[in-house]
Amino acid sequence: MPTLKPKHRPFCFSVKGHVKILRLALSVTSMTFFIIGQAPEPYIVITGFEVTVIFFFIILYMLRLDRLIACLFWPLLDILNSVIAAIFMVIISVLALLPETTRVIAFGGVFGILAGVCCIADGVLIYRKLLFNPSGPYQKQAIHDKIVL
Repeated sequence: MPTLKPKHRPFCFSVKGHVKILRLALSVTSMTFFIIGQAPEPYIVITGFEVTVIFFFIILYMLRLDRLIACLFWPLLDILNSVIAAIFMVIISVLALLPETTRVIAFGGVFGILAGVCCIADGVLIYRKLLFNPSGPYQKQAIHDKIVL
């Protein structure tokens, strides 16, 4: 039985996959608390949109569509999504933790802050992968590897 090389691990068993799945779980939990607590609609809409986008990226990486659809630079889109999602999640979570909210909405805010931290971690992981393992035309070459004519 052939063993998989670490380079060819499935997405779900990689660190990036674990962080994305944790991010999805925290966002779904936050959205669920917002729905149960009847939070203002923007809280539910922003977390729902975040859940949809995370689910899209997980499916994209699991089916390896990022390699099939090569016209887009997926790591950059993923980093931008992580940064924007972190900003929005932290803002709505802090607003949800204001003293006049209910306890259920406050739980949604706590899980939202945790999801924001996971967004930052996800963006950092992708950025580090780009720095240490560039691909395509962005590859760095050592000076002695260049061909001189």
